[in-house]
Amino acid sequence: MSKYETIEHTADTGVRAFGGTVEEAFCNAAAGMFSIISDPAKVQGKERFEISVEAEDRETLLVEWLNELLYLYDSRGMLMSRFEIDYMSETSLRGAAWGEPIDPARHDLRTDIKAVTYHMLKVERRPEGWVAEVIFDV
Repeated sequence: MSKYETIEHTADTGVRAFGGTVEEAFCNAAAGMFSIISDPAKVQGKERFEISVEAEDRETLLVEWLNELLYLYDSRGMLMSRFEIDYMSETSLRGAAWGEPIDPARHDLRTDIKAVTYHMLKVERRPEGWVAEVIFDV
C-alpha cells in the first residue's frame, strides 16, 4: 500500500493518505501535504517541533494537525520531512514534526498551500486500513 496519493479537485489539490493505524494515516497526510509544497527527499529533519492539537472530532483533528504544520511553513519558513504521533484520541493529538528552514539553493518550492479545507474531508477505517482525505486551497 502506498503512503498517499494526490487528489486533483477543480482549482485545488488534496491528499488521500493511507495507514495501518489512524496515526499513520495522519502522518502520511502530513507527508503528502509537504510533497505538494516541495520535494520531501531534499528536506532534512534537522529541527524537531512539538505539535499538540484538540478538536471536536477525528476529521477536525486532521485539519487542526495539518493547520499547525502549515503554520510552521507559513510563519517560520519550515519544510517538514518526518512526522510522528505519540498520543491520539478522538479529540486530541500530541506528536512531532522534523524539518528545516527553506533553503532556495536546495529546495524547489512547487505549490503554495493557502489553507486546509473541510471540503470532502474524510477519516475512515476500511478493511485494508485507515484512509484520510483532505483538500487544500492552493
